[in-house]
Amino acid sequence: MSDFIICYDITHPRRLARLHRYLVKRAVPLQYSVFLFNGDNRQLENCMQGAIELIDEKEDDLRVYPLPSRGLKARIGQPALPEGIQWSGLPTTW
Repeated sequence: MSDFIICYDITHPRRLARLHRYLVKRAVPLQYSVFLFNGDNRQLENCMQGAIELIDEKEDDLRVYPLPSRGLKARIGQPALPEGIQWSGLPTTW
């Protein structure tokens, strides 16, 4: 299993809402348009295939960045999850 950052910039509000709802079911939202996906390459490929069907490739931008398995993973600022809920894949603080 690997971690990936999925982020997007969608120009049309309806496509934006559809893609956001789609990704919320498959990844952890870190910010409104930034998600943390945990899975293997096949699972990522399936997730991205569904996401590509929801965007306009000429107007929208959808990106995936692999995170290194080793190294510092930290956050600064507001937590991604509500207080009292912790997920071991996300750092609690820096």
